[in-house]
Amino acid sequence: MTVNILVVLQIIISTVFILGSSLAGSTLAEHHQNTVEYKAINCRKHSAVLTDFGAVGDGKTSNTKAFEEAIKTLSKYAPDGGAQLIVPAGKWLTGSFNLTSHFTLFLHKDAVLLASQDEDEWPLLTPLPSYGGVRENAVFGRPGGLIFASNVTDVIITGNNGTVDGQGAVWWERFNEKKLKKVERPYLIEIMYSDQVQISNITLINSPQWHVHPIYSSNLWIQGVTILAPVDVPNTDGINPDSCTNVIIEDCYIVSGDDCIAVKSGLDQYGIKVGMPMKQLVIRRITCISPKSAAIALGSEMSGGIEDVRVEDITAINTESAVRVKTAVGRGGYVKDIFVRRMTLKTMKYVFWMIGSYSSHADEGYDPKALPVITNINFRDIVADNVTIPGKLEGLGKGNPFTGICISNVTMTLAEEHKEPEWNCTDVSGVSSNVAPMPCAALPKKSMDCPFPEDKLPIEKVRLQTCSVTS
Repeated sequence: MTVNILVVLQIIISTVFILGSSLAGSTLAEHHQNTVEYKAINCRKHSAVLTDFGAVGDGKTSNTKAFEEAIKTLSKYAPDGGAQLIVPAGKWLTGSFNLTSHFTLFLHKDAVLLASQDEDEWPLLTPLPSYGGVRENAVFGRPGGLIFASNVTDVIITGNNGTVDGQGAVWWERFNEKKLKKVERPYLIEIMYSDQVQISNITLINSPQWHVHPIYSSNLWIQGVTILAPVDVPNTDGINPDSCTNVIIEDCYIVSGDDCIAVKSGLDQYGIKVGMPMKQLVIRRITCISPKSAAIALGSEMSGGIEDVRVEDITAINTESAVRVKTAVGRGGYVKDIFVRRMTLKTMKYVFWMIGSYSSHADEGYDPKALPVITNINFRDIVADNVTIPGKLEGLGKGNPFTGICISNVTMTLAEEHKEPEWNCTDVSGVSSNVAPMPCAALPKKSMDCPFPEDKLPIEKVRLQTCSVTS
């Protein structure tokens, strides 16, 4: 697929996705010129517009202080029904700002938040404890998200498809040339130690690094989000849920130079010590384009454990791999009880890819005897076209296999220049049923359908309210 064709395809899919908003759980409806309805976990009693606090939407004036003042002022309404801050049409340059509890940030459809490229507008935070300050050598601290929240409850970031632009090109260049003052690049949205958070109906583009990073949090809704980044820029992951519980990610369209979704829970001895698993995660109705990475990655930072992940109705186009498991000796932790069904894959290097030798480590302090446990990984109902390698499954070696792998009802059409052998399996065990091309001997045939849970997770049972903004 040529670059031009890929770009056209991206535009078509993005347009269809946005126009088809009836797929999303947070459908918008405009009743008249200035009123917009949206679905949310909670509605707000009070409302204000960003310009009430002196903001200037010319794309040049810094509005960091305006955001800070607005959120500080509106925080007093938390005990009285909460408040929403409306960002109207315009280009609003800003550095990092912190959200508050019982609060909604609403972006007008013609509003663009522009991330400041001035590093001084990104205060340093303490390193993440489950990473030990080692991500990109951020031992002296790290910038948080452009939109940041810590220790908050009931927070909503939404809109009628307004945009957050990370203006990442300058950051990518500084990072590559080792010219960053603060060592690590920031994220667009980061949520920490929080509960009841919704991110919906917005477009995120060109983040300096990851686009959405919820960590150490619970009860998260991520719905109807469009994420766009150049496919040749690394570490621009789409959504990275990390050591969280009860999370749903649905109806999103992601183009990235890295994993569209990366599920994590800390790195090596730091992740083991914190011990916060990523669990009870639903991922569904996602479209991904990522020629150099996965549609969904499990790991490689998984030392706190990953469990009870339910993935369904995924479309991946021109993507390196589908659902990939990444780990290594020294990680510890586990990846277990993973359920995947109904994937449509077009032009893939790998369909099934699991690797136990993803050898990067936090530092020399990791325990080489900390062996991760990978078990009960289930795939079913998959159609893949133009596939280079159907399966590459490699356990930890030395008699430490990945176990309980189940693959059923899978049809893969090989690319003209596919690799031989079609399957490569070492140190794995499991079963397969109705899979073509035929899997390796480590996955013998058994007449069955791989399981997928029939129960609903708590996050799926929550009914959203119909709220409105008037601007």
